[in-house]
Amino acid sequence: MAKWPREFTPVFMERQQRFRKIKDLGMQKAAWHYYSTHPVEFIEHWCCTYDPRNASKKGVPALMPFLMFPKQHELIHFYMGLIDEEEDGLIEKARDMGASWVSVVFSVWLWLFRPGSSVGWGSRKEILVDRRGDPDSIFEKLRMVIRYLPPFLLPEGLNEKLHLTHLKCINPVNGATIVGEAGDSIGRGGRKLIYFKDESAHYERAELIEASLGDNTNVQVDISSVNGAGNVFYRKRHSGITKVFIMDWRDHPGKDQEWYDKRKEKAVAQGLEHIFAQEVDRDYDSAVEGIFIPAKYVKACIDAHLKLGFGAMGSKMVGLDLADEGQDSNALAHTHGPMVLNMDEWHDGDTIQTTIKAYNYAVENGADMLRYDNIGMGSTVKAKVRELEEKHGRKIEVLGFGAGSGVVNPDKDYVEGKKNSDMFLNAKAQAWWLLRDRCLKTYNAIELGYEYPHDELISFPSEMPHLNDLITELSRPKRETDDVGRVRVEKKEKMKKRGVPSPNLADALIMCYAPIKKSLYHFG
Repeated sequence: MAKWPREFTPVFMERQQRFRKIKDLGMQKAAWHYYSTHPVEFIEHWCCTYDPRNASKKGVPALMPFLMFPKQHELIHFYMGLIDEEEDGLIEKARDMGASWVSVVFSVWLWLFRPGSSVGWGSRKEILVDRRGDPDSIFEKLRMVIRYLPPFLLPEGLNEKLHLTHLKCINPVNGATIVGEAGDSIGRGGRKLIYFKDESAHYERAELIEASLGDNTNVQVDISSVNGAGNVFYRKRHSGITKVFIMDWRDHPGKDQEWYDKRKEKAVAQGLEHIFAQEVDRDYDSAVEGIFIPAKYVKACIDAHLKLGFGAMGSKMVGLDLADEGQDSNALAHTHGPMVLNMDEWHDGDTIQTTIKAYNYAVENGADMLRYDNIGMGSTVKAKVRELEEKHGRKIEVLGFGAGSGVVNPDKDYVEGKKNSDMFLNAKAQAWWLLRDRCLKTYNAIELGYEYPHDELISFPSEMPHLNDLITELSRPKRETDDVGRVRVEKKEKMKKRGVPSPNLADALIMCYAPIKKSLYHFG
């Protein structure tokens, strides 16, 4: 891991040398033109940030040059794309990732280089938006960034008392503004080029704010740590419409597994593990009772093969979950024994095109079996695969998965004295529970040192596509029981009522591990 933060003294010296070089009017105009199209360089070359925690650290100043790490660079480009395409964005962040500071300096860049632009900032309380002398407030951050810029970048005639006032920053040369609002007043202050909503998952009346902002800006940006499921932030995060940017703690160059383990140990000791799960693990369901697969089990499976020393083995499976309706999506999972090799999700294509795509993927990747949801839209999949086999001469085992059908091996004991038929309502509940078992065993192996056969575990490689979405989906459904105590999975209709979308990727994955009657590919 690279040392972080970098040494600040050389950076200050570089800035001094750069400032001396840009001394005549011609060079200053050239620099101005360059920075007007290079926001990352503007920030790296001239902007400062502030962290009062550094006051207790020897040799580390509280006021520091703003040196962004790669994920923060990506965030700047993400914002540029939102403005260019006039799309809404959402930043799902772990604690202490600098998202607010990056958004502040980007706001200053717009204020300087986009004449006539108006940037909005909102939070749930006014003191969080602006309180003089408090660097935790948004506008004190803005004033601080502007205050420490070199004179040649500042608007001519800028007067802090006149132009950097309470809840407003005015550029006296180009007419650009940055305006702050709080609580239910967010969105009432007129039209904006872009509007940043800080910690928006914690708003009391988010629906009211959405209604106010809808006609006043084409680019809303929700920035927040997570705060449970079912709120507006959660629904936008999983809508499939809002552009999402994730800042995981692993993206920070100053944080590693040792850092994580120490912070978690402290949180557990203080009885604050649920807060840690929300703010560091970005776990929406840490406060939700009865989750089928607890998030801590799922998170432990990330790169479990590296931690426990196992690899791909056994049967190669592809699971296909077809879109039901509306905004729902098709999803595909690819596993090789305990290794989850790939996940994919797409909205386009009817059932026939989706079947062709899944068939081609399964054959090209040497899968032993393609499993699919055979209810409703999936009823034509097998016939289409047989047609493709005859046409291309490439065969593959195909097996439907009936979520509502009976359990596999109903008379076999799940645990001593309780048969599968007594434990599970249907095949879907059985499949979800067996995946839960894999996650639980993996968690116990990593966290508690228990030993299990490797083919009973599961690993999600950290570089796998759609990993964050899969992790979220696996801890989305609740566990329920019927009148006789059999386990069942919360119905999608109930999930939708609490604002939770369908777990398509997770449903594709459970098919890969669902038990199969009298088959060489049995996992149960």
